[in-house]
Amino acid sequence: MAQQRRGRGRTSDVEVEKVALTRESFRHTLEIFRYLKPYRLYFFLGLISLALSTGTTFGFFYFLKDLIDPAVAQESGWENRLQQIALYLGLILVVQALFSFLRIYFFARVSERTLADIRLAVYHKLISLGIPFFEERRVGELTSRITADVGQLQDTLSGTLAEFIRQVLTFVIGLTVLLTVSVKLSLVMLATIPVTIILAMVIGRRIRGLSRAAQDALAEANVVVEETLQNVRTVKAFANEWFEIGRFRRQLREVVRHGLRAANARGLFVVFLITAVFGGITVVIWFGATLIGAGELTVGTLVYFIMITLFIGGSIAGLGDLYGQIQKAVGASERLRDILRKDSELEPGDAAPVPAERLNGEIVFQHVRFAYPTRPDIEVLHDIDLHIAPGQKVALVGQSGAGKSTITQLILRYYDVGNGQLRVDGQDIRDLDRLALRAQVGIVPQEVMLFGGTIRENIAYGRPGASDVEIRQAAEQANAWEFIARFPEGLHTLVGDRGVQLSGGQRQRIAIARAILKDPAILILDEATSSLDAESEHLVQEALNHLMEGRTTLIIAHRLSTIREVDQIYVLEGGRICESGTHAELSEQEGPYRNLLRLQFQV
Repeated sequence: MAQQRRGRGRTSDVEVEKVALTRESFRHTLEIFRYLKPYRLYFFLGLISLALSTGTTFGFFYFLKDLIDPAVAQESGWENRLQQIALYLGLILVVQALFSFLRIYFFARVSERTLADIRLAVYHKLISLGIPFFEERRVGELTSRITADVGQLQDTLSGTLAEFIRQVLTFVIGLTVLLTVSVKLSLVMLATIPVTIILAMVIGRRIRGLSRAAQDALAEANVVVEETLQNVRTVKAFANEWFEIGRFRRQLREVVRHGLRAANARGLFVVFLITAVFGGITVVIWFGATLIGAGELTVGTLVYFIMITLFIGGSIAGLGDLYGQIQKAVGASERLRDILRKDSELEPGDAAPVPAERLNGEIVFQHVRFAYPTRPDIEVLHDIDLHIAPGQKVALVGQSGAGKSTITQLILRYYDVGNGQLRVDGQDIRDLDRLALRAQVGIVPQEVMLFGGTIRENIAYGRPGASDVEIRQAAEQANAWEFIARFPEGLHTLVGDRGVQLSGGQRQRIAIARAILKDPAILILDEATSSLDAESEHLVQEALNHLMEGRTTLIIAHRLSTIREVDQIYVLEGGRICESGTHAELSEQEGPYRNLLRLQFQV
């Protein structure tokens, strides 16, 4: 249980995952960054602005040297020289500010537009993938792909990549400048500063490990809070408030212990950094002073050297974190690439389906066998044979797990049949376009999940672009207009997250109105009235009777009272059709259907 809680507590692991930078991972990253290609001009201008911004920094340091040396030497006309150099410094600051702004301006346009394209591509791919893909993954994981992973790429494009290039340029240009200023002093610097920085990076990695342990301990404590609040009725029923308080207190002790260890390490790191950095600078200054005494160096040149040294040191110290951010971006791009390379039901550029003609609604199953892709070794349908004539009302009856819902999912082509044949209007269903087929199939499920918009938007989902008059007519036919009209905002009433502001019966009638507006040739009713009270069931059943007129209808039902008037009933057991007939025929003969009647009505 503790291991499970740890897994639940560390929900952000996906977001911070790093991968090694290899040639393969780099190639995969470039596949994602092809979305940057339309904006390559902006990216190129951003790189130029970045290089010029970095160059002006070194120019500022150079003129600062010339500002110091004349003042120290008290040369003739040094005051005029100082004013001239001060003017140059002010001009450099203005130019640097301009290029810094342009760098941010161009990279922001590249990142925002590129990331919008990537988000759209990922969402397009996700929404067009088949149902088996979603059965193998958690919704939270997929949401993380389009939020956390794309967000990581945004951070990289807008800041990390530019900053990484900037730091590399700073190091290369700075080291070249230092070698031209003084080879001797450069060798002293290279013997002190890099050692300090490398040790700092090693110690920093240790601190990150301690900080991660502290975060994990806090996650454990948060899990305790989450579990107790989610199960507060159970806690109170067992009078275990003090037990949970004690459990939370023990977790908080661990949080404090790990937090203090991390804080102590950070404190020692600061002491080391201050001692090492200022010690190294002291050595450089001491050696530089000896060179000044020997006439090999000026004071301004030494200051110039020290400032560039500090600048290079800062860039090297920052490369570690930047490298880690790039690792995260590579990991994010690989996960996004895995999604984008999946085969989808909807290809890019596909338009909304426009069926050539309306289906008649004939459905024929012929020796159909089927196993779900996630469980290929377990066959859930065995040699299914059934025929539904156009306009016929057919019910599927059986215990849970008998295969009723699987049959409807095959009709919707959520899955393709394994063996046998499924035909619609005489055509093999695999030869029909999925979207064109689904455009002519309506479904009213047992648990209706509405979108968190208005009632109008949810009804119009059956046919986007429908007029208010058409939507109202559909609502009236679904027995929904009566309660809609009572709302002050009418059709523009917000239904809340997943429709929580509406009752179960109201949500069902909204779903029926949506199906009426769609006007499908084939209708699937999946336990549409099983969870309603008597009054709501009566209103919904009236609406369903209207909806079923003139359509091929397949009804999944546990309440046998709702299917007395259907044309044909198929009874399933263990994935097989064990008997079929009308209600009158099946209720007169001994068999599974009559047994179900006895259980429900005690006949």
